[in-house]
Amino acid sequence: MAKNWQLQEAKNQFSTVVEKALTDGYQVVTRHGQPAVVIMSVEEFRKLKPPRQPLVDFLADSPLRSLGGLPRRPRDLPRKVTL
Repeated sequence: MAKNWQLQEAKNQFSTVVEKALTDGYQVVTRHGQPAVVIMSVEEFRKLKPPRQPLVDFLADSPLRSLGGLPRRPRDLPRKVTL
C-alpha cells in the first residue's frame, strides 16, 4: 500500500522510503501538502514504461503494412496559377 511522506520526513528516512517502495509498492512524497513525486521500484517503473522500438521496426509491425505500398504520386504538370 502506498504511503504519503512529507518531503522532510522522506529526506530523513530515505533508506526506509526506498525499502518500502521495494517491498510495499510505490511511495508518494508530498511538498507543501501536495503530491510532488513518486518513488517506485525499477521493476514497477519498467511495467509502466512502454518498450522503446526503432521507428523502422514500428512501421514494419504496423497493421497498415498489409495495405500494400504507398499510393502512386501523379506525375501531371503543375496547374497554372494566376496571381
